[in-house]
Amino acid sequence: MSEKKEQQSKASLNKTEDSNKSDQEIVRFEKMEKLARENINLFPHNVKKTHSIIDVIEGFSSLSKEDLEKKNVKVTVPGRIISIRRMGRATFFHIADCRSRLQAYLKEDKVGKKNYQLFSLFDIGDIISVEGVLFKTRTEELTVLADSFTFLAKCFHPLPEKWHGLQDVELRYRKRYLDLIMNPAESEVFRLRSAMIAYIRKFFDQNGYIEVETPMMHSVPGGALARPFKTFHNALGMDLYLRIAPELYLKRLIVGGFEKVYEINRNFRNEGISSEHNPEFTMLEFYQAYSDYFDMMEMTEELIHGMSLSILGTEDVTFGDNTISLKRPWKRVTYKEALASYSGIAPARFENKAGIIELAGTLAPDKKGLSYGKALDIIFDKHVKHNLIQPTFVINPPKEVSPLAKATEKNPDEAERFELVMCGMEIANAFSELSDPAEQKKRFEQQEEARKGGDEDAHWIDTDYIHSLEYGLPPTGGEGIGIDRLVMIFANRKSIREVILFPLLRQK
Repeated sequence: MSEKKEQQSKASLNKTEDSNKSDQEIVRFEKMEKLARENINLFPHNVKKTHSIIDVIEGFSSLSKEDLEKKNVKVTVPGRIISIRRMGRATFFHIADCRSRLQAYLKEDKVGKKNYQLFSLFDIGDIISVEGVLFKTRTEELTVLADSFTFLAKCFHPLPEKWHGLQDVELRYRKRYLDLIMNPAESEVFRLRSAMIAYIRKFFDQNGYIEVETPMMHSVPGGALARPFKTFHNALGMDLYLRIAPELYLKRLIVGGFEKVYEINRNFRNEGISSEHNPEFTMLEFYQAYSDYFDMMEMTEELIHGMSLSILGTEDVTFGDNTISLKRPWKRVTYKEALASYSGIAPARFENKAGIIELAGTLAPDKKGLSYGKALDIIFDKHVKHNLIQPTFVINPPKEVSPLAKATEKNPDEAERFELVMCGMEIANAFSELSDPAEQKKRFEQQEEARKGGDEDAHWIDTDYIHSLEYGLPPTGGEGIGIDRLVMIFANRKSIREVILFPLLRQK
């Protein structure tokens, strides 16, 4: 088949029934067919560019008209057409990427009549490459005087109108590609996220940690109190669960002799969706032998404070109406003190365990088989967390809701554990890791009883993990930090969906 016929054939393959298209879409498909008849390569393999749009803007915007003229800067820059202003034999148009936009100027006597007419087949949304010399207009706008242009991709659908067409929040999440086209500033959130993850890796690498990867599919879900997603492996004929946490595998590595390990990866929890929860989310978990939860507090402060200074250039972060000070040291308060100070419940009421369990049942009616410790945890979540705006370590919660943490030496009913709460959200959770295999087995058995009593979040019994502890787990501090929520704070975004590129959404 000749190249021309092949191009026409490809154009026809892209054309579906006209009855399913709007008038604008029909016109765009017709223009595609005309391009094919002009022997335009409809699906080019590559483009040789000299600059990106942001390269041009950052590299040459500060130059004067005279300096640009002297330098005679030639560029080949690709982008998506986002505006066209035709003026007879001259046309101004803008191309953009997800970071910036650049004006181009097309003159018929510069590119030739045939090419100028060819440009009329291009639409807003099409991707092209522009080759030419940079200059500044009378209004000082940096512009490419086009010598030529190259077609790169056709946009078959009209883009939403800039100010009114993409206000539907769910549509922005469902079609993130469209969100990034129409709202290029949104890409900065994800560049910030990338920079934060890069900083985390550098921080732990420099502190002697090694990055590891642990299984995503577990035969026994563990490492957190949460409901898993269940699947089935056909070849092995066994049930598997998407991991709710990597903790038990990372601690197996400490048993094996690694002293410092970390992992940045996904967790999956079959739970509700909210502004703070997505069923698939990113966690940093790290474990260090010969340390405890106090060491984890120090490291957490150092990590997040240093990240803010390095990436944002400040130790004060704006989140909503609040200024969050990351200046060290951060506040530390016991779990009991937090309940007494922020729950709005008189301290004496906490002595009535049956009354507290009944109250928690009204706050979380979906929770079954509540114990006193679990009831306190529900009250903490519902009444305390949202009052903790500045970074606060809430330490020593009930051992009953901390089955993987050591008990404190002073009070066997409390755990050597902390939650870092900031902006009303739990950001981190850390323990002095329980290393006694007999005690761990007992805790797991208690969790199993709670499960039988209706607590779907209770921990499962992992006999292999208990067996690994029998080889000796040294004193260890371990922690998990929610990357998504931390990005929310650094980016000043109120919903976790705004910092996840493709959040889970209900099917239409």
